[in-house]
Amino acid sequence: MSPIASSNAPLVSVIVPCYNYATFVADTLRSVLTQDYPNFELIVVDDGSSDNSVEVIEATLAQEQVNSLVRRVEFIRQKNAGVSAALNTGLEHAHGVFVATFDADDLMPAGRLAVQLAYLQAHPEVGCLGGGAVRIDEHGVLLPKKDKKRAVRRYDFSQVLAAALVVGGNIAVYRRDAMDLAGRYDPNIKIQDFQMTLKVAEAGFFVDILPEVVTLYRKHDGSLSKNYKAEYRYGLEVIAPYATHPQYESAKARLITKALRMAVVYDKSFGWSLIRQVPLRLWDKQLLKRLRHLLLKKPKTAAKETLQ
Repeated sequence: MSPIASSNAPLVSVIVPCYNYATFVADTLRSVLTQDYPNFELIVVDDGSSDNSVEVIEATLAQEQVNSLVRRVEFIRQKNAGVSAALNTGLEHAHGVFVATFDADDLMPAGRLAVQLAYLQAHPEVGCLGGGAVRIDEHGVLLPKKDKKRAVRRYDFSQVLAAALVVGGNIAVYRRDAMDLAGRYDPNIKIQDFQMTLKVAEAGFFVDILPEVVTLYRKHDGSLSKNYKAEYRYGLEVIAPYATHPQYESAKARLITKALRMAVVYDKSFGWSLIRQVPLRLWDKQLLKRLRHLLLKKPKTAAKETLQ
């Protein structure tokens, strides 16, 4: 991975929302500040953390930005309002032609910004660009991963909706004018990545996914998706405006399949109520796998709903 020539490098704003990630946020910020892209700014928004995230952020920024290529650093503190609201705050302070959102518990691989920005400059029709992710544990050690050989994948709005495609905040870089056309994040909908992926595609831009790894996703207790009922409910809210679209039922089926991953072990009654809603024409291998787990897996204690 090599940086883009400075004279051709548009400004990219990296927005990092943080809520109670004092354990991980220092490593996250270091991974951003050591990027070799020659023209980026960093905006950190603490969303009312009750741990010592603020102190960790302040100390890390003071220490690490000295030797960084970063053009500008801004740290904002606000009362807890959720990730979507924190990202909106970051956007209000962002000056970049492009916007990269990033989670405060993950790591940005070296050269990541350079790779994605080079692609976006060469493809002005792309409004949202994702990539690959590999998992790491709490200590930053790589976890086992199947090596999947893929090419660049492209989606238009109809395809994004049909797949209920989510370009996660830890892998996404957006064209700022695409975000402006799409509108800000709805702070009442807590799954911010899904809504922005859809809105950017609906605004007329393509969504592309690169095969390159652009984030190291940290797997820890706080990151486990145990809030499946809330996520499903918010997912339905995201797709509600498109209820008359031909791909709406496909989108709902994908949301059900995702929710079933946890429901098959934590709430089988809820799982059965979900699976009955999927028309037979939309059943696929993944849903059949969920059905098998629903029949065979032993139930566990219900997961606590703590979606911020």
